[in-house]
Amino acid sequence: MPKIHRPTHSDTEKLTLNVGHVDLGRIDLLVQEGFYANRSDFIRTAIRNQLTAEGGALSKSVERHTLDLGMRDVTREELEAAQRAGDELHIRIVGLARIAPDVTPELARATIGSITVLGTLQAPAEVKAALKDRIR
Repeated sequence: MPKIHRPTHSDTEKLTLNVGHVDLGRIDLLVQEGFYANRSDFIRTAIRNQLTAEGGALSKSVERHTLDLGMRDVTREELEAAQRAGDELHIRIVGLARIAPDVTPELARATIGSITVLGTLQAPAEVKAALKDRIR
């Protein structure tokens, strides 16, 4: 069974968003008053709070869609074992999926039937190209 990990701060993605002038001013005031270290701290806290508030709905959705939550590393060894067993993997994750750099496009194509990532997929460009019709 594949190992699922919780992402750390080094496993983050940069987002760009537009915020209204008044809301930005309110955020800056909270930062100035010492409630938050900076704008990013406020935004990360707001996102975590909202995700916590929606936790029940998120859990039901993850369960309904049979998704893994967190980080999933797909190794060459795992794919070779699947190939020997004649298995096809269907990877479904909310978070980060990483395909190891030593995985060849041929091995990925022979063993990965589909890959659904709600979040980020990190894989060698050649592997992504080989799986382009299987990435959702």
